[in-house]
Amino acid sequence: MRRYELMLVFRPDAPDERLAAIIDRTTRQITAGGGQIVKVAPWGRRRLAYPIDRQREGSYHIVVFEAPAEAISELERSLLITEEVLRHLVVRQERPAKAARAEASGDESLLPSSEDEVEEDDGRERIDESESDAAPAATD
Repeated sequence: MRRYELMLVFRPDAPDERLAAIIDRTTRQITAGGGQIVKVAPWGRRRLAYPIDRQREGSYHIVVFEAPAEAISELERSLLITEEVLRHLVVRQERPAKAARAEASGDESLLPSSEDEVEEDDGRERIDESESDAAPAATD
């Protein structure tokens, strides 16, 4: 089973009882599909970056859960046909590389980590190429 995070954006005019019923139905669907709920957290009403269905605000909720990959498609299908849901997004949470490496090998001293790397300062100015506005070179 993998860990997922579900972000739900509801219509701001939807009654709280209806939102609670949708979240309850979603969590029951996850558990019926063989998953388990880790955390449900309401974020409250927030202004949207752009209007969705003529709505300028939305009520946000996050559900963190573990489930098999097969359960995700059925969950998304049911959220797509729910009128009160403006948007939803299911994201798989990656486990930290250090923890996965420790589980795989059992001995972290054999592999170098980014904490071990030290940059030497030779007095020259460094340019961060990741933030450069320059266009990439054309290749023909």
